[in-house]
Formats: sequence, C-alpha cells, structure tokens
Amino acid sequence: MRMFDPLKLISYHFFQNALIGGSIAALVCALIGLFIILRKESMIGDGVAHISFGGIALGLFLGINPLLTALIISIIGVLLINYIRRKGLAQSDSAIAVMLSIGFSIGLILISLAGGFNVDLFSYLFGSILTIGQFDLILISSLGIVTLILIIVFYKELLSITFDEEASRLMGIPVNVLETGLNILVAVTIVLSIKVVGMILVVALLVLPGLTALQFNKGFKKTSIISVIIGVLSVIVGIFTSALFNIATSGIIIFTLTAFFLSAAIYKHLE
Repeated sequence: MRMFDPLKLISYHFFQNALIGGSIAALVCALIGLFIILRKESMIGDGVAHISFGGIALGLFLGINPLLTALIISIIGVLLINYIRRKGLAQSDSAIAVMLSIGFSIGLILISLAGGFNVDLFSYLFGSILTIGQFDLILISSLGIVTLILIIVFYKELLSITFDEEASRLMGIPVNVLETGLNILVAVTIVLSIKVVGMILVVALLVLPGLTALQFNKGFKKTSIISVIIGVLSVIVGIFTSALFNIATSGIIIFTLTAFFLSAAIYKHLE
C-alpha cells in the first residue's frame, strides 16, 4: 500500500478537477435520477448512455472533444425516441431499444473505420475521472449549472407531471414539452457523468442514489437531499479509495453506491 496523504492529493490540480467535476455530476444525477425513477423511466438512462457511444466514437474519429459530440448525439437520440413514441411507431421501451441499437452500431462502424479500440475510447467506456481536464471541467460545470437552474425553475411542474400526469394536463401544464425537456436533461446528465464512471456504469450513478433515498420513506424534498448526499459522498469516497488502493475509480464509486443501497434496504426491512 502506498503512503496516503489526503492533503497532498487535494493540492494537485487534477485531483481538484476530479473532486469538483465528480461532485457536480453526482449531484445532478441524484436529482434527475429521482424524477425518472418515480416516472418509471429508468431505462431511458441506459438507452441514452448507449446512444452516447456513437457520439463518443464520432468525436474521437473527427478529433473533436467526445463529450461535445456525445451531447449532440444523445439529445438527437432523445428527441427521436420521443418522436417515435408519440407517433405510435413503437412503445417507450421499444423506441429506446431502436435508438440504442442505432447509436451503438454507428459507434462500432466509426471505431472500425478508425482502426479499432484505443486507450481514449476505453476511458470514456469505463470512466477516467482523474483525467478530467480544464475544458472537461468547464463543460461539466456549465451543463450541471444549467440543469440545476432548469430543475429549480420548473420544479413544481416537474413534480406535478411526475406524480399525476393527467391532472397536470387538466391544469394546463405543457406535459409533452416538459417530458421532452426532462429527457433532454437526462441526456445532458449522462454526458456530464461519462468521465466520472464511464458510459457503461453511468446508469448506476443515475439510479442508485435515488433508489437508496426512497428506502427511508421521506417527503420529496428530504428524499432529494438524501439522494444528493449519497451520490456526492459515494464519488468522494470512490476517488480517495481508488487513490489509496490504486483501484479503478468508477468501480469503487458504483460499489459504494451499491453498499449504501443494500444498507438502506436492510434498514427498511428491519424497521
């Protein structure tokens, strides 16, 4: 085991980027994730994560920052899922499956044209939080702040369509617009979390904090706060633990989230 000096680690710029970027991503994931869990649409997170693979591959192929292309492709994918669903071409899960397959296949084609997998691609697949650069941090912070502002501004409306969609329609709330907006926020959240835990594990960061918080049977606001605390704490624990034991950060973050969930489930069962 290497000598572990937390203060020295925090003094490093790359470690500060990891803590700030990871915490912002976890905070946003915890909030957005809670909405999609309650709406029973958790699969949209998994679908968008796989769609983003095509964007990541496109960015690496063109020499553009992959997070930018992943964001564009993910938003396009979400809009197409909504279009397919509303036109009655397919049910929600089928629409997600179609776009997931298209996004992933585009990614595979571009990778083959580029000569196969490389280290950069694997860092986006499995996460590489300690390599968050200045541009990545600016992008993650900007997307995170915009997402938080939108959640705060439309908090009551999002809450209304989450718990009673039909009543929301009767009250004149633009349900379809808000649903599309929420799905776009899911896409944004997925992209800003890719560097933290990777495309493959990002859905766990999106869902597990909310699922854990729901075990305590509190009101929505308290559940949101608990979800955020669990998400951010898991990322911080994961970063420091990986530095101590030289283990994959994304794996430790998800393992910590799983431990929190199992502990909360046991607590609820014994209560």
